[in-house]
Amino acid sequence: MRKGTITRSTTETEIELALHIDGEGKGTIDTGIGFFDHMLTLMTRHGLLDLDVKCNGDIAVDFHHSVEDVGIALGKAFQEALGNKESITRYATVFTPMDEALSMVSLDISGRSFLHFNAEMPVEKVGQFDTELVEEFFRAFASNAGVTLHINLQYGRNGHHIIESIFKGFGRALDEATQKQERIVGVPSTKGML
Repeated sequence: MRKGTITRSTTETEIELALHIDGEGKGTIDTGIGFFDHMLTLMTRHGLLDLDVKCNGDIAVDFHHSVEDVGIALGKAFQEALGNKESITRYATVFTPMDEALSMVSLDISGRSFLHFNAEMPVEKVGQFDTELVEEFFRAFASNAGVTLHINLQYGRNGHHIIESIFKGFGRALDEATQKQERIVGVPSTKGML
């Protein structure tokens, strides 16, 4: 059972997060940020992850701390759930259309944290959600999961559609890269470790 559970408490956020990599796409997500909850739900569903998140954050200030800290907690839970990374596929590249928007998410579960984010948003907000926080979420995840993550928007005009395409693609890429392969003995690296 590849599961990770994280409790994170700071002066800005209180987070309880549980992740099951080999899930069914179910979960209960409550960050107090409606649009963010929607994106995490899409990621969970399309990535066939089971994810429970409860975040009480200082959203009266803004959404930044909550979004970033959920990314941190998710990254730590992901790393914990993967364990020794034996027999995983390791790599995935996924193109995901959402109406007029098309994104590419490519990742390597390498043990090396890196984010390349190339997705210019046509709007500053979707509802009350600051679109610049999308990059902050993925940076926090990559840094704490030990994952190399490339996100490129191919094209798109609608901010909601662009972000939705990215989160769905991210979930799908996580699912693909974490699949175990019978032909892979040990970890998929010539170094002998990831």
